[in-house]
Amino acid sequence: MLFYKWRTLKLINVIMKLQYISDSTGKTMGVYIPISEWNELKAKYKGIDQEKIDIPDWQKEEVKKRLDDFKNNAEQALDFDSAMDSIEKDL
Repeated sequence: MLFYKWRTLKLINVIMKLQYISDSTGKTMGVYIPISEWNELKAKYKGIDQEKIDIPDWQKEEVKKRLDDFKNNAEQALDFDSAMDSIEKDL
């Protein structure tokens, strides 16, 4: 059995009335967006309705390289706040 819960979300000057769909344990299984709001999003963000987004091979390879680097050197990784502090220090 699925349960429905409404929530209003403000997203970049767009107020959306989303309906969260949950199973009997309360786990969120999906989100329902009213069609009028979906159409507004499609008009504002071209390509949002694409089922498949082509990612260039060079970009996929870069992500794989960075993941491998992280796995091999996890102790050198910075958390977000530390990385931002380091970047801002050099500005």
